Amino acid sequence: IPQEDNAWVSRFGELQGIKGIEPKRQIDLIPYIVAQQEYYEQEEDNPYATGKDGKLNVGMDGKIGVTNDLTLDFTINPDFGQVEADPSEVNLTAYETFFREKRPFFIEGNNIYNFQITGGGNQFSRDNLFYSRRIGRQPHYYPDLEDNEYADVPANSTILGAFKLSGKTKKGWSVGIMESVTQREMAEISYEGGKRKEEVEPLTNYFVARLEKDINKGNTVVGGMFTSTNRKIDNPSIDYIPKNAYSGGFNLKHFWKDKSWMFAVRTVFSSIYGDTVSMVNLQESPVRYFQRPDASYLKVDSTRSSLQGHGGSVEIGKVGEGHWRFVTWVTWRSPGLELNDVGYLRSADEVQQVAWASYRIWEPFSIFRRINFNFNQWTGWDFGGRNTYYGGNVNMNTQLKNHWHFGSGLNMDGPSISKSDLRGGPSLKYPGGWNYWIFASSDSRKKFKAEVSFSQYQNFNNTATFRNYGFELIFRPSNIIKLSVEPFYSTNIYNLQYVETAEFNGEDRYITSFINQETFGLEGRIDLNITPDLTIQYFGQPFMSSGNYTKFNRVTQAQADDYYDRFHVFTDEEITYNSDDELYLVDENNDGVTDYEFGNPNFDFLQFRSNLVLRWEYVPGSTLYLVWSQGRTDVTSQGDFNFGHNWDNLFDIHPHDVILVKFSYRLAL
Repeated sequence: IPQEDNAWVSRFGELQGIKGIEPKRQIDLIPYIVAQQEYYEQEEDNPYATGKDGKLNVGMDGKIGVTNDLTLDFTINPDFGQVEADPSEVNLTAYETFFREKRPFFIEGNNIYNFQITGGGNQFSRDNLFYSRRIGRQPHYYPDLEDNEYADVPANSTILGAFKLSGKTKKGWSVGIMESVTQREMAEISYEGGKRKEEVEPLTNYFVARLEKDINKGNTVVGGMFTSTNRKIDNPSIDYIPKNAYSGGFNLKHFWKDKSWMFAVRTVFSSIYGDTVSMVNLQESPVRYFQRPDASYLKVDSTRSSLQGHGGSVEIGKVGEGHWRFVTWVTWRSPGLELNDVGYLRSADEVQQVAWASYRIWEPFSIFRRINFNFNQWTGWDFGGRNTYYGGNVNMNTQLKNHWHFGSGLNMDGPSISKSDLRGGPSLKYPGGWNYWIFASSDSRKKFKAEVSFSQYQNFNNTATFRNYGFELIFRPSNIIKLSVEPFYSTNIYNLQYVETAEFNGEDRYITSFINQETFGLEGRIDLNITPDLTIQYFGQPFMSSGNYTKFNRVTQAQADDYYDRFHVFTDEEITYNSDDELYLVDENNDGVTDYEFGNPNFDFLQFRSNLVLRWEYVPGSTLYLVWSQGRTDVTSQGDFNFGHNWDNLFDIHPHDVILVKFSYRLAL
């Protein structure tokens, strides 16, 4: 296949002449049983924290070959105890973190359910009509407890059952249908003299349907997708989430001139219904912040019982033939778009234009095996027509003749406006800045492979500096074992970190601060393949992050031309610290009376997560899992990063251990 060719699978050869093979209809039923025991720190007087818990669970997975092209997968009361934990993090933004899917049922064949609205590696590239992590999520609600009350709240919503029908027919139809039901979850609350139960997550049905067709010998692909989320809410306390949510999309991609040129369109829509409280919650959520005082084209409507929106992208470009490639696109999210019931949407009220060009050299020369140069330009607006950011970058990556890799790049960003940093307050203007990065990695074919990376962002008036250091070492001493270690360290020095919104004389006060944050983490992995049927995997991650807040200020003119006119730094006479209650007291008008207060935002976050899994496939399709998971977490308000002290404290934290045995047996019918 020529290096300049954009196609891959369509260029494969055809195997001909095979005859007499009779397809066999597949029917596999895999019942399982799980025994689990947890050990953790006992809490005095808490009847739900006795120091240990145990449970027994049964369920079934199955796979049925409906036709040679379509497969029905199903699961009843699934258990994913063998799945690795999510990486640790400290999220100081207003936005939800995106975590990748790790559960086998949702990973297998998930490409057919992928409806990514925008490509590239920008802030919109995660937006998708379907985000499977919504199914079986943590309950939305946590009960309000009185003194001497204790609650037993489920960690996740129980998936009662799920099925998916998926495949691709000989005529080019790609089909995907998924249905899942999660249980109504109840919290048990113990109080003096009795117990009560309260709904924390409603009975919920999730439905996803995907259809796509290849036509014109694969040069044109057209398709659509539809999703629905329907909840039966019986507790008025959780009326703040929608009862019914629907979304859908249409996609078209066309190639011409031997797949060298491409045009693509993707459009999405959403329609959400629920109590007026849930609609206000959506309008004021970090996704859109309709209450922003400078967004005159938006307003919070407390009477509405539905919310509608749309989004999409249009792109065109040259993606093959010759050394030059280029693509340009426009993508948008209307203010009312909402996908977060069964999809993922980071931010609405956005329009973005991007242009990308690349020059690729694949003929070896000098010390290079191949080399790519990339050029990017971008700009964005909100739906009020205001330009919110612009910038560009140049970068390169190469493979040397010794199979080492190297890459670097430089970003330049102009002044920007953030609608989220003040959590519903006025949009905050920032100076532009520059960012550069560099990485190098050794030959991955060798027993030892090392990779090192560094990046730094610095704004133009030196009030924000972010640095990231990364290193990875992979060692394969033999064919049956792989060891890897990946430490990382970052610093975040920033002058306007959001702290809290207070109120004084009927007006909001947006409190920000200078922050000095340091973060260290290390991911270690061991993969041991004793035999093809017996494997041991270990994952461990110590993590520590500290944030120290000083020089508190309140935002005064969020978009003033002069940076230092945008906020007022509190004087020593205006702010004092009460160390007993860990409160900052603000006397804004210097009359000797506290006008408002806020808590000490300093933090030291320590966490250790590990997962040890032994997997034995004792007969084909039947497995035995032995799992030991451990978690240690602690949060204090010192705000002082001391690696040695933090490391010692990390392993002094009382562990939460989970020991699990899962036995499954395949019944092939």
